[in-house]
Amino acid sequence: MQKNLFIALEGIDGSGKTTQAEKLADYLKAKGHKVHLTCEPTKNRIGRMIRDIFSGKLDADHRVIAALFAADRLDHLLNKKDGLLKLYTDGYTIICDRHYLSSYAYHAVHTSMDWVIESNALSKSILKPDLHLYIDMDPKESMDRINKTRPSTELYETLENLIEVRDKYEEAINRISDEEKIVRINGNKSISSVSKKIISIIDSHL
Repeated sequence: MQKNLFIALEGIDGSGKTTQAEKLADYLKAKGHKVHLTCEPTKNRIGRMIRDIFSGKLDADHRVIAALFAADRLDHLLNKKDGLLKLYTDGYTIICDRHYLSSYAYHAVHTSMDWVIESNALSKSILKPDLHLYIDMDPKESMDRINKTRPSTELYETLENLIEVRDKYEEAINRISDEEKIVRINGNKSISSVSKKIISIIDSHL
């Protein structure tokens, strides 16, 4: 068993990743672990540019968005102040709301998955998650959640796109499952049920 983990939470928009990431962080902190809760896109300069594109403040081709995510991810890993590689080496358990598996799924709807995988290969070689937790959820239910809880939707938050993204998640998982640890979780269950499942998985690894 490891003393600290790099955990990536994955799933389509509205699957509850952010809520589950926060719950897991609170649980591990209460048990005395050093925890760094983060997300992608980040809140750094490149990440803010991506968020401006998502909100409609800026316009960009989908291939440019994919490349920006790859650059933001490298900065997320290598930033001298709070880069994930430094924090992981210092013994922090990292909980990341989305990582490169999200890029494989979301960007492959609009461009070649091979290209997306290759553009993120350097990040993967620097530090890859010890565990990907994929919260699998029906796209119709996830859109219902989004519409009920958010005043507006972002670039990728349409039912048609999320159906395609979910299919690409399956393709991506099949491609990397032999080399990476991916655990599928039923996101259609209650928040507390999903949280208990995630905690049991993490407890078995720490």
